[in-house]
Order: sequence, then structure tokens, then C-alpha cells
Amino acid sequence: MKRSQINQAIEKAKSLFRENKIALPFFGYVTRADWKTAVPDDTLIKRVMLGWDVTDFGSGDFSRVGSTLFTLRNGDVSQPGVGSPYCEKLMVMDGCGQEIPMHYHVHKTEDIINRAGGTLAIQVYNALPDNSLDTENDVILWCDGVRRAFAPGTVIRVSTGNSVTLTPRVYHRFYAENGDTIAGEVSAVNDDNTDNVFLAPSARFTGIEEDVPAVHYMVKEYE
Repeated sequence: MKRSQINQAIEKAKSLFRENKIALPFFGYVTRADWKTAVPDDTLIKRVMLGWDVTDFGSGDFSRVGSTLFTLRNGDVSQPGVGSPYCEKLMVMDGCGQEIPMHYHVHKTEDIINRAGGTLAIQVYNALPDNSLDTENDVILWCDGVRRAFAPGTVIRVSTGNSVTLTPRVYHRFYAENGDTIAGEVSAVNDDNTDNVFLAPSARFTGIEEDVPAVHYMVKEYE
């Protein structure tokens, strides 16, 4: 991705958050230029990867495949008790056809919540042992405390305020309908370096072409 795309995506996300009266923790607003003076050295921000993450999943087409995410809270999967005992994220889903591609998680269970905007669409399948899609068996999920069975490939449409609980080895892809959407994630402690299995070859973190100066650090850039 180009750095100019990343800067633009973060500004759009901040604007959507403001419109919906969602405030970020202080480090969400600290610019790269001010980081060393505004953020103490002894934080867990770097260690548990809190902050901005803009990715096209290696697609080269952010308008079609990608998302802007902000991790508010997380812990360290390798050392329980460090940081929070759970993860919380915000995800901006562009309403013009952008999607997070089909993937599952090896370990974490996550609640995916429609926080604001349009309709959050989530397509689901079970994963077979060889990591292909199970096109035969229903996907059993909890939706706001209600146990439901979905035929493989069903697109669950989640309206504002509602949620779906996705368990390990349930394939899912996200996209927004009827306008830009802010999705929330509350999950077990998350490690995005190791816990994502994509159906098609994808890169969780994207390479960056530095065409303009960076405004904010990404979670993979704290080094």
C-alpha cells in the first residue's frame, strides 16, 4: 500500500468515529512526530500491538480488499497476566465493496459487533481438517445470546447494536452494506502474527510504499 492511502484511511476512520461520538485513547491521536515526547517508554502499547492498522491483506487493491483497524486493548498471549485479559478493536468497513477476506482463527473466540453505520455482512463456513470450506454442515453460532444454525455460506446481516460470536475454525469474511460501518471486536487475547488462517493466500500486514510522510505509526512500526 502507499503511505498516502494509509494516511487517508486513518483520517476517514477518525472522522467516522467523531461523527458517531466514539473517542479513542490518547495514543490514537498522537502523531509520529510527537510520539517520543507524548508516549512514555514503559507502556505496553508496542508489546501488545495497540493502535492503528491499515491493511490490504496483500491484495494490492485496498478499495476491494482491506480494512482500517484500531486496537484499543490487548494482552500478551505468551505471558498471561500482562496487559488486558481480552482484546478490543474497532474496524472501519468501507461501504463501497471493500471486504476482509475469508479466514478463521486457530485459538481466539470473538464477538463481532455492529457499532454504527450500515449493515455488517458476515459470511460463514466451518473449516475442514485440510482447511478447505465445509459446504455440507451447518455452522452453529451464538448471536446475542441466541443459539442459531446457519447453512454453509450463509451471509449473516448484523444490524447496529447486534453481534455474532465466532468460534475457532469458523471461516468468515466481512463487508458492509448500506454505507460505511464501524464494527467492534471483543475477543480473547489476540496475536495477529500467528492466529489467522486465510482461505486464499493473504498477508495480514501489508508492505508500504513511502510516497508521503507518515502521520501515525502502525502497530508493526513501533520498532
